[in-house]
Amino acid sequence: MNDIIAYFSTIPSSHRSLILVGGITFFWLIENAYPLFNFTYKKWHHAGINIFMTCTTIVVNFCLAFILLKTADWTIAHHFGILQWLPKMSVWLYALTGLLLLDLIGAYLVHLVEHKTKILWRFHLIHHTDTWIDTTTANRHHPGESVIRFTFTALGVLLIGTPMWLVFLYQTLSVVATQFNHANISLPKKVDTVLSYLIVSPDMHKVHHHHVLPYTDSNYGNIFSIWDRLFGTFMTLPKEEIVYGIDTYPHPEEHNELKNLLKIPFQKQPLKKNEQKI
Repeated sequence: MNDIIAYFSTIPSSHRSLILVGGITFFWLIENAYPLFNFTYKKWHHAGINIFMTCTTIVVNFCLAFILLKTADWTIAHHFGILQWLPKMSVWLYALTGLLLLDLIGAYLVHLVEHKTKILWRFHLIHHTDTWIDTTTANRHHPGESVIRFTFTALGVLLIGTPMWLVFLYQTLSVVATQFNHANISLPKKVDTVLSYLIVSPDMHKVHHHHVLPYTDSNYGNIFSIWDRLFGTFMTLPKEEIVYGIDTYPHPEEHNELKNLLKIPFQKQPLKKNEQKI
């Protein structure tokens, strides 16, 4: 564990970029060989949109990274935050507790709030407009949403009292987890079900991308599935019944053109079916 701490305490930006690119490449190759759904779409055009948004996320996080660094350093220096107040424990338990809490605030909570708050939903729904969910969808976030998610991550670091090595470890696991659970891959049902008791599996997350409520408002987790099960937001749906996208933006010119996607948060929002959202 000491080697892990040492590595993530000083992990180079080049290594973090390699993990991001390597993950996309790895899962893209697998989903081409063993696809869950056989999409008929312009894969490179679709990937281009999503990778552009991935790049904007990288830029936002890079520009604001000093906030995370200062926040983490402050919590350690002032003995502030949940981890700092807990009794002394093994480093493995310390790391697992930190990862669980960061996942709760930096992934589950922000995701839930984005779905329940109209102004935040305007930015997050760009992620849901994708009608061809694959590993490139993982970071299909409007730049505005990237700022929102960063804010919650920084809040999590403050409240939890997380050292920076643990933040880098969490972000690395989060990137790989979201690429995995968005990938258009077909796992044996039993394997996926067993995985879903511990982490967010592909079948579990695909339910979240079903185009209508109540499924859209379920399965908010990113790394760990415990939070959806604990807070009653876990749902299942046979994968053959899943229809990707969002019912308010069903047309390709709305969800498959970068220029329009960037403008959606600032447009008048159409009502969902039965006026269930916005």
